[in-house]
Amino acid sequence: MSRFLSNELSKLTAYVPGEQPQDKKYVKLNTNESPFPPSNGVINAIGNKEIERLRLYCDPQSKLLKSELARVYNAEIENVFVSNGSDDILNFAFMAYGHLGVAFADITYGFYSVFASLYGLDAQIVPLNSDFTLNVNGFLGLNKLIVIANPNAPTGLVISTSDVEKILLSNPNGVVVVDEAYVDFGGTSVSELTKKYNNLLCVQTFSKSRSMAGARLGFAIANAEIISDLEKIKYSTNPYNVNALTQIAGVSALKDNNYYKENALKIIENRNYTVTELKKLGFTVLDSKANFVFAKSDKISGEELYKKLKENGVLVRHFTSERIKEFNRITIGSIEEMQIFIEKVKLILGE
Repeated sequence: MSRFLSNELSKLTAYVPGEQPQDKKYVKLNTNESPFPPSNGVINAIGNKEIERLRLYCDPQSKLLKSELARVYNAEIENVFVSNGSDDILNFAFMAYGHLGVAFADITYGFYSVFASLYGLDAQIVPLNSDFTLNVNGFLGLNKLIVIANPNAPTGLVISTSDVEKILLSNPNGVVVVDEAYVDFGGTSVSELTKKYNNLLCVQTFSKSRSMAGARLGFAIANAEIISDLEKIKYSTNPYNVNALTQIAGVSALKDNNYYKENALKIIENRNYTVTELKKLGFTVLDSKANFVFAKSDKISGEELYKKLKENGVLVRHFTSERIKEFNRITIGSIEEMQIFIEKVKLILGE
């Protein structure tokens, strides 16, 4: 580590993305990417004309993209924010509202704790219940920045809209962020509640259901005051952080929304197949509403299964936290990929 780095930053434990090994070809079920390509509309929208225009700056206001998002999500343009992936928006939220303190679950998206450390925030960790459901009562009356992934990662479990409202009502002086990265695979978005509650920030991404993880595009829907706060931070850091090609791809993806809805339904079908097959093998599988499942077996440790799958050409995500070390998170890919995964699990278990 550089001797020039500040003492505060030198203590950071950085977020660790899912591994991207290049040593051989893997069935890659470890980073929750889509098995489907972007729509033809997205592919056809990026042509020579757009590439030639890369010499010019992109629209910092992303007007066309915001307009299309507003149409699809029944919002006004003033209630829409776009940025370089949903992680960027979460970062801005911690920066903007974390001074009051922040609260999130003990088992959830790992970037929340990184952002809290990055800004030196007072973080209240609210343990999940013993069945890994969210302890809703633990978030009531805190009046600080509350961040909830719904569906949660890595469990895939959801909380109801009524529970989100309960948290919003009990925290009128704190912003409540609902991170909906996986909502299109069986969850229920609370974006409409932003018209009712001025302390709700609903965050989504194009990385999962819209097959654009490499394009880096996230968006948020909220009260105009919150959107203004986020814009202020964006324009104080990098106003051009959604590049021209990503803006074009985003608009085209929204116009092809039915294609992505159909793909989400296919992933749900493949998830159901995977859950059924794992349960036949004696696995405990949580009731995921995301494009992954969280599963463990009494026949083999989570770490050993992860390692043996990797040896057999299948990547899944293993976590070392004490509460979940026996589980692995398995991205739902194509039906062919899931069949290979199940075959390899059977081979490893000797069945």
